[in-house]
Amino acid sequence: MKGIGGFYYVETAAGLFECKAKGRFRKEKLTPLAGDLVSITVRDDQENTIDEIRPRKNALKRPPVANVDRLFLVISAVQPLPRPLVIDKLTCIAEKNEIEPVLIFSKTDLAPIEEWRQIYATTGYTMLENTQLDAIRALISGKVCAFTGNSGVGKSTLINALAPSLDLSTNEISEKLGRGRHTTRQAEIFHVADGLVIDTAGFSSLDLLQTEVIQKDELAACFPEFRDHLLDCRFSTCSHTCEKGCAICALVERGEISPSRHKSYCTLYEEAKSIKPWEL
Repeated sequence: MKGIGGFYYVETAAGLFECKAKGRFRKEKLTPLAGDLVSITVRDDQENTIDEIRPRKNALKRPPVANVDRLFLVISAVQPLPRPLVIDKLTCIAEKNEIEPVLIFSKTDLAPIEEWRQIYATTGYTMLENTQLDAIRALISGKVCAFTGNSGVGKSTLINALAPSLDLSTNEISEKLGRGRHTTRQAEIFHVADGLVIDTAGFSSLDLLQTEVIQKDELAACFPEFRDHLLDCRFSTCSHTCEKGCAICALVERGEISPSRHKSYCTLYEEAKSIKPWEL
């Protein structure tokens, strides 16, 4: 359910147990994550131990979670201002790991979000406002869902609205810095709406861009609006950035793919090109 200072809290049918991970996990460079399915040994006279981490269907570095079905990206309509590249890298990371991205816009009473709806209109992603609580609960039911986003976007506030009994701590935006303070310190799972919700620590844009890298040959498939057109390019080696005969660039020119999304793709492609194989 969560890990703090080397202790991991595991929920079982018999209750919640505080455990330490067995030393062999350190040798295997494997760390238990919120969302892991594990086997434990409970002892009366010694500390309880996590003995096995079951195979994961996925695992993310940022946020550090495992076995996620849906990734809810909470995006503020105002401070902290939305950054398309951050949103798009998160959706790509989700797509790579076969996690369904869901975009939830907060603070929509303070600024319109029609521009953002237009950017993501051709992605097929579910887009909701944080006031649509019943719709969000329906997406959580029966699933493992992680909530993520920049610090200060209102993740904990939203989870409190979905399940008031949790009473998670929240904080105001720093007027000086224009961003939120980190109120969630670690990934932690809560029971919400007949599903499991992982509240994760907020991050800065720089944090995200320095984490998981998607290889350039995998990147285009992480943009769902690209997928059906990737074989339509004139050249099989097309990078889909600027080549003549590129089907993706043609769709951008015709307004069928958002220029903002294509710009993010090009930035991420250049980032991926700069990473050497041994750095992955």
